[in-house]
Amino acid sequence: MSTLPLRWYFDFISPFAFLQWPKVRALMATDPVVPVPIVFGAVLGAIGQKGPAEIPGKRTFTYQHALWRARQRGIELRFPPAHPFNPLAALRLCIAAGSTPAAIDAIFDWIWIRGEAGDSAETLAPVAEKLGVQATALAEDATKAALRDNTASAIAAGVFGVPTLAIGDALFWGDDAHEFALAVLRDPALLDEAGMRRLAALPEGVQRR
Repeated sequence: MSTLPLRWYFDFISPFAFLQWPKVRALMATDPVVPVPIVFGAVLGAIGQKGPAEIPGKRTFTYQHALWRARQRGIELRFPPAHPFNPLAALRLCIAAGSTPAAIDAIFDWIWIRGEAGDSAETLAPVAEKLGVQATALAEDATKAALRDNTASAIAAGVFGVPTLAIGDALFWGDDAHEFALAVLRDPALLDEAGMRRLAALPEGVQRR
């Protein structure tokens, strides 16, 4: 078991968060991982970037790549009716339900296995009922504040995308970085190796006109 704090930053809008979730859930059996639902759009705004679905060409590639990765692992994936969508209701439902593994399971299953809309309290009503959460809980100030605090903490930690698994101060972005994260989790000295430290200190390139 790691002595470093482990946090998993995610947003239900991301198909790659859906794909990484089973791995994170498995990791929870040996290491205490804290799931942290955040607003991906707010993170993008803070760092001045567009999301993959907002960039022509990258949008199609991202969707096809997610579907291919799911099929490679035998995971059934269905996209919701519209994407990107407003994930606030899904994130607030998760928080109102305690951000438990069962709540995360239920919301991901609704959006990415059943392919249902997750963009409002109304569309998520069956999930809320299953979780025993009153619809009014999604609009409570405490729920909204918790989501804002989660997102602010992610930005302060340097999170630049979702999903991100944080091992102490080290950030591992994406489902495809999970094995790298596990390697560092088992051997933190990996990031202190000379080649890794050299890359971390590499200066930014100068744009040529």
